[in-house]
Amino acid sequence: MKPSIYFVTVVILLLLLLPTAIPHDYSDALRKSILFFEGQRSGRLPKQQRMTWRSNSALNDGRNLKTDLVGGYYDAGDNVKFHFPMAFTATMLAWSSIDFGRYMSQNDFRHNLVALKWATDYLLKTVSQLPDRIFVQVGEAQADHDCWERPEDMDTPRTAFALDAPYPASDLAGEIAAALAAASIAFKQANPKYSTILLNKAIQTFRYADSHRGSYTDNPGVKQAVCPFYCSVNGYKDELLWGAAWLRRATGQDYYLTYLVNNGQAFGANFNYFEFGWDNKVGGVNVLVAKEVFEKNVTALAAYKDTAEKMMCAFLPETNGPHMTYTPGGLLYKHGSSQLQNTAALSFLLLTYADYLITSSQQLNCGNLKFQPDSLRRIVKRQVDYVLGDNPMKLSYMIGYGEQYPRLIHHRGSSIPSFTVHPTAFGCSAGWNIFASPNPNPNILIGAVIGGPDVDDKFIGGRTNASETEPTTYINAPFVGVFAYFKSNPKFS
Repeated sequence: MKPSIYFVTVVILLLLLLPTAIPHDYSDALRKSILFFEGQRSGRLPKQQRMTWRSNSALNDGRNLKTDLVGGYYDAGDNVKFHFPMAFTATMLAWSSIDFGRYMSQNDFRHNLVALKWATDYLLKTVSQLPDRIFVQVGEAQADHDCWERPEDMDTPRTAFALDAPYPASDLAGEIAAALAAASIAFKQANPKYSTILLNKAIQTFRYADSHRGSYTDNPGVKQAVCPFYCSVNGYKDELLWGAAWLRRATGQDYYLTYLVNNGQAFGANFNYFEFGWDNKVGGVNVLVAKEVFEKNVTALAAYKDTAEKMMCAFLPETNGPHMTYTPGGLLYKHGSSQLQNTAALSFLLLTYADYLITSSQQLNCGNLKFQPDSLRRIVKRQVDYVLGDNPMKLSYMIGYGEQYPRLIHHRGSSIPSFTVHPTAFGCSAGWNIFASPNPNPNILIGAVIGGPDVDDKFIGGRTNASETEPTTYINAPFVGVFAYFKSNPKFS
């Protein structure tokens, strides 16, 4: 019997009313997420620079300490080089390359290594005088934040800060050790000589971190320079575990295995394990170390895998126990000054853990409930699509992706006419007139993922709203690996 016209009409109307997912070009998102880092470069730019509205900047960094600290990245929309979040950025770019590089095109993989090397070349400079001195930061944060000027015009103090032994710097040195160790794996095939340099310096840097225990911001002079912008509130022990975990993966040495076994509980690997970001590495430590349990059955590290499993179960609302929070629109939400930094880092861990489950042909065990790895990957897919525009605001939170994205972002270089267009310098005060202007940023910081919406999925935007519109390198870095996966996985793309 043929269906009636009325019945067919009702079905069609219902289908039209159902929410539909926006198809996304993950290949484009991946390419742009890597390109973003060229807009954050400090120092002398190469001929291959693709973000052409940027020019050379900060060519005398380190001069006050009679050393070369030219290069590296500006971490966000300002012009200070904070070495702690820069090192975390490098670690995540390296991890993206290691675990998700197989999903990248040859061109994307190469550009990601270029972005990583721009960071690690600089990080090698920050630990070049170990075991006597480690460099902490370049630029005076408050003076920099009092001005609104493009990097090419900076006339604010470019003071370099350092710590001399025996002052502690376990968090900073631990993260730099992790970055260099992870990068040594990423460069092992493409550049073996450079890989060896990175690994040797990672070992030396970790030795400093472990033998001078304490936070680098315990030093009053450094604390004044760094805080409140990047003052660690999570202590330093997680960075020691993080550095040891990456050195274990890079070297396979039993020394780091023993270190992880002996210090895991004492250093809090099973405490506050729902967190992961530039300040708290606990979630990342547990997921990273769990790989050895899955793939090599290293039972001595089982406690890390068990804690990682608890974290994964918290993302699934059907499970018992504590749960992660989602906005009404489906975004993973954790309170903080920049929402999408949490979304990016946690999404990376979810996807990585799902990959470990698949490789070892295992399921996620949450009490009496069992879940296939696809359950975790679907959560990440939802986060990625949300960021790219499938959200209540119908906005892409990646600048330059799609047609609808914020045009007034909190970023000095992007908001001020470029040096090529306006070679005359903009002064510290004159820049604030541009800051207050309703005009769109003249330079598109392609690929930048900004802070994003609030807990109710609302987004006000504007340059004055830094928590929503400021990009950071440590938001983009985890998304590189995530975008690479969805670009190449046909089931989810």
